[in-house]
Amino acid sequence: MPLFSFEGVSPTVHPEAWIAPTATLIGDVVVEKGASVWYGAVIRADFGRIVIGEGANIQDNSVIHSGSEPTEIGRNVTVGHMCLVHDCTVGEQALIGNGSTVLDRSTIGERALVAAGSTVTPNTEVPAEHIAMGSPAKKFVPLSDSARVWVDHNAAAYQELARRHAQGSKSVD
Repeated sequence: MPLFSFEGVSPTVHPEAWIAPTATLIGDVVVEKGASVWYGAVIRADFGRIVIGEGANIQDNSVIHSGSEPTEIGRNVTVGHMCLVHDCTVGEQALIGNGSTVLDRSTIGERALVAAGSTVTPNTEVPAEHIAMGSPAKKFVPLSDSARVWVDHNAAAYQELARRHAQGSKSVD
């Protein structure tokens, strides 16, 4: 896995986290126990610390960058495929849908869901247990039953999948 120090600060990865061999971590990145960072993801902490909380998963080709403040990805958060998460806070067990963007100084509440393809603009607060949708995300509605299933089960599914990849994926010549 490509880990790079930046100005003397190196990523810290818990031994029980899984980092795909093509993910890249740079600078002041902390990856906690049981978290996973998937293929092609880039986590670059050159302006401020980025913490990937316990059990969280950062899926394929997503980018997380920190600006002037630390970026915090809470416990059991899912950041879906091809997301941009920049200089914000994502609460415990929230789900950022595929292809979404979450921008500077925004806060995503606990167990909230950012719908696929949505853009959360700077300084936006998405309430806990709500769905944010649109580009820009202006519509917030309480979690529906079907959305709640994704929020409830996605982190655990990816924790199990990370264990399988750690044990069963091998480079092919």
